Amino acid sequence: MVADTPPERRPADQFLRGMRAAIPVVVASAPFGVLFGALAVKNGLDVWETVAMSAAIYGGASQMVGIELFNQQIAPWAIVLSIFAVNFRHTLYSAVVGRNVPHWNTLQKAIGFFFLVDPQFAESERQVERGETITFVWYMGMALPVYVFWVAEAWIGGTFGKMLPDTHAIGLDFLLPIYFLGLVLEFRDRAFWLPVVLTSGASSIAAYVTVGSPWHVSIGMGAGIALAVFLTPAGPREADR
Repeated sequence: MVADTPPERRPADQFLRGMRAAIPVVVASAPFGVLFGALAVKNGLDVWETVAMSAAIYGGASQMVGIELFNQQIAPWAIVLSIFAVNFRHTLYSAVVGRNVPHWNTLQKAIGFFFLVDPQFAESERQVERGETITFVWYMGMALPVYVFWVAEAWIGGTFGKMLPDTHAIGLDFLLPIYFLGLVLEFRDRAFWLPVVLTSGASSIAAYVTVGSPWHVSIGMGAGIALAVFLTPAGPREADR
């Protein structure tokens, strides 16, 4: 007699677990998604261009950088390079998550890494720390709701954005740094967390003043990575032993 598959291993249950993990992300990112849609239309995009940008780029910070540059006299290659500078962290995300999903095939990795935004990476890391496998079904259970609502919020913001009050006056433009601060704090129990965060933050601020945006994002990230590499002893990771 074949034993029943444990609930946590059933594809439907894995997908539902992923959806439950997506709920706080959807709620937290909703104001920012709507704000992006409103600002994009305000900066000259129509509603469907705004929706297409959210669907194709799918990176909140880089989308904000893009719409701020579109109305300026800047060469297209400079806009693309600026967006790449902000989104470069996703390359590092895929390198980290890729080590934990050797059971995914090439197509699954291509699809999964498209959806690898900041909260998806953070939740995937927590999944590994709990000793659980990052299954593709669980991963997509979280990724799809976040993506669908993000694109829908761009449409809502683009369509009804004129009804919003001054975003600076009510502090909506401060949502992004608060959101990222929350993500960073979730990893505060890791070794060297404080010196890496302080170094990355200080370098980013210095770069913002001297070099300018958006390059301060990549420079701060690089400084934090360099310190982490310097402080980490040589040898296999603890999880690999």
